[in-house]
This record gives sequence, C-alpha cells and structure tokens, in this order.
Amino acid sequence: MPEPVRLPFHGGVRTILKRDALYVKVSTDSGLCGFGPGAASETTASMVNDKLSHLLVGREPGDPSRFLTETLAKLGSQAFAAMGAVEVALYDLWGKAEGCSATDFFGGRKQNSIRCYGSAGMYQTAEGYAAEAAAVCEGGYDAYKYRPALGPDEDVRTVELMRDALGSEVGICMDAHAWWRMGDKSYGAETIEEVACAVSDLGVTWLEEPLPVEDRAAYAAFRSKNIVPVAAGEHEHDVEGFKEIVEGGCVDFAQADVSHHGGFSGLREILSLCESSKVAFAFHNWGTALETVADALIGSCFSRETAAWLEYPEYAHRDSRVMYPYPLSDELVPDAPRPINGELALPDGPGLGVTVDEGMLRKYPYQPGPWSIFELESPPSKLALSGDHALPWADEDGG
Repeated sequence: MPEPVRLPFHGGVRTILKRDALYVKVSTDSGLCGFGPGAASETTASMVNDKLSHLLVGREPGDPSRFLTETLAKLGSQAFAAMGAVEVALYDLWGKAEGCSATDFFGGRKQNSIRCYGSAGMYQTAEGYAAEAAAVCEGGYDAYKYRPALGPDEDVRTVELMRDALGSEVGICMDAHAWWRMGDKSYGAETIEEVACAVSDLGVTWLEEPLPVEDRAAYAAFRSKNIVPVAAGEHEHDVEGFKEIVEGGCVDFAQADVSHHGGFSGLREILSLCESSKVAFAFHNWGTALETVADALIGSCFSRETAAWLEYPEYAHRDSRVMYPYPLSDELVPDAPRPINGELALPDGPGLGVTVDEGMLRKYPYQPGPWSIFELESPPSKLALSGDHALPWADEDGG
C-alpha cells in the first residue's frame, strides 16, 4: 500500500500493509507456456516449486486432471490448493497447444457471460458502507457484498442504510466471517440469530460464514430456521468438506475458487455436487484478474441455476470511492474482461484466453511478511495474516 490502511472494527483494528499475488507458470521445451492463479502464500509457492515442479518434468501436455489425481495420491490433501493452481496452468497450456478454450475440455460453455456481484466493504461506518454500496452498484451489479463488523445494532443499521441507498432491486451479501474473529466481542449463536432476524426483510441475498466453519451441526440448525439464505465453503480444504456442507443441509450457496479448491477439476466436482443437490454456487474470488477469468471459465460450463454468481472485487485504483487500491490485480492480466452491467464476458482465445504480463514481477517485487495485522482489544493481542485467505492465524512473529 502507498500507506498502511487502518480499518477499525468492533473489537479492534485491522491494518493492511500490502496485497500479495501468486501465479504458476508451466513451460515446455518448445517455448509454449501456461499460467494459473494460486493462493498467495509462501506455503503455496514452496509446495509448487519444491514438490510439484519435479512431478511435471518430462510429461507431455495434456490430461491435467490425471496429474491432479496422481499428485493427490502422492502428497495428500495438504497439496490440494497448490495442485489446483498447477492444473489450471496445464489446462491453459493444453488449450494453447490444441488451439481451443480450456472450457472445451469440460463440455463447452452453457453461459456466455457470468453474473457478478460487486465486492468491497471492509470495516467502515454504517454511512460509509451505504455510500460505497451505491458507488459500486453504479456499475450495474445486481448485488453488493461487504464485511460487517460494527457491533450488532450498527450492523443492522448498516443494512437499513444500504437498502435505502440501493433501492429495492439490488441484493445485499453479508460476509460475516468477522463476527467470530473479534476476540471476546465475537458474536455468539444467539446474537447471530438476532441480527439475521433483524435484517431478514431487507433483501439479504445471503449471510456468509456466520458461524465457525467446522461446526456443521450449527450451520444445519441455523439454516433450517429459514431466516436468511446461508453461504459458506471458502475455508473448506477438500471436496469431501463441500460434500458435507452441501449434502448436510448447511448452505443455500456453496462458495469456492480455483486457487484454493483444486483448480478446474476440483471446481467441476464441487459444481457438479451442487448441481445434483440443487444448491446454488457462488464463486469466492479474492485474487487477481487471472483468478477471476479462471473462475468464470469453469463456471460457464454450468447453467446459471447452478453457477449463479461470481465475486468481482472493486478497488480504489478504479474508483477512489471504494476500498483500497490493488492495481496489480488488473495490470497482471491487462486484457482480462471487466463486468458490463454486472455481467462478465468470457475470453475467446485458446487456453484461458488472456495474457499474463510478467513484467509485473519487476514492478511489484515480493516483500516478505504478513499482509495485514489484527490488533484485538480483548484479549489484548496482535495477530498476523499471511496469504490471501482468512485462516490460519499466526502470531506477530509469524509462528
């Protein structure tokens, strides 16, 4: 960041120092290259460079899903996310070699564009959230996502103000993971239900991760009350976890992305599970434009009834009225499509259909260390977040 971004919330302050990015590049001896988006962490980078790369040497381009299966058998689920990033790069490579879109390997497209919701909203005042929601949705989105963390009464007032600012037609997605990451001020089950009831008639598209992600029984019980639609999945570590939350009645919307959940093959399996169970799928998408494109491509291979939404992050480098800047996201993939009236068109070129500008490695050299710090009031503590995901926590020294 040009300057650290300090964001106060109910129970503490979050300071954002930087945003990391990771992509995988797979090269052939003929000079052809494939690219895939990965989870932005040193752990993922080490897994790819130190373990997965050796398994690729000598292979012919083609059948990336077989690589995923073989590697999963050798290394286990610890490599699930990293393998997925490599697999997307292999599909990009294979598509370029065959002169076809990566979607052709998955039965072709059932959607020509993907419906997006505008995503921003971190740790603001209720009035700030409402103003940002209106700014984001000027672009024609049908829904807006934000992260509530102001305390129960102010969280409810925020939704009321956003509804006034957005009118009656735009949905509101509440990403509530903050409610159980505020130390002693984290919301309990009773408070969560009270907040959900208070906003239930205000056009909430979903309430995302309101409970600790591992508590399947609590999710199933909460969803069975039919207060608001429930979304979760971003913190699942394998396909089996998605089977549990989908078939266990835990969610109305399952959420995943290619960077964390097994690449194209993992997403196809998760989407197929949602399709057979008649559960909607909404992409969690918080990386660079390369991840946005990859998510959109695999989503296009399913009907909109299943692949219902794609998260599209909005940043201050595009509009100073929203969130913080992250220009690397767009500059890494200069020809990536952008939403028009809330719809993201799909690239038509071979592989992923977009170009990766590797000059960004020089413009934005990697800086070690956590990308954000949480300072909690009670218990007094300082926690560091490394990578582009919400878990796991580390202490200030990275332990």
